[in-house]
Amino acid sequence: MIKELTCICCPMGCALKAELDDKGQVISVSGNTCIRGENYARSELTAPVRTVTTTVLSKDEKPIPVKTKEPVPKEKIFEVVEDIKFQRIDLPVKMGDVVVKNAADTGIDIVATRSVD
Repeated sequence: MIKELTCICCPMGCALKAELDDKGQVISVSGNTCIRGENYARSELTAPVRTVTTTVLSKDEKPIPVKTKEPVPKEKIFEVVEDIKFQRIDLPVKMGDVVVKNAADTGIDIVATRSVD
């Protein structure tokens, strides 16, 4: 089976073709101009992950931009967002501070991406 993907690792957006065996394992990748494209295709087809970016409100309703410290499994995105949704944090917060630990039991923390007083 052939799967077609567009690489998102850089602005080139290479058109990738990945050949999979009957068990869903990637046999080969073509169309990439660098190794990142091949790695992306293999990851995307076997265990896709995403970095989640959103905002958390402070206790006085100020929005604080946040993101996952590492990419989370794609199937956990909505659980991570739901876990973040009702959090209220104390100010001040500095860029890089952990504002939610172990979001949705992924083992991945949510960190502030900007300092807010």
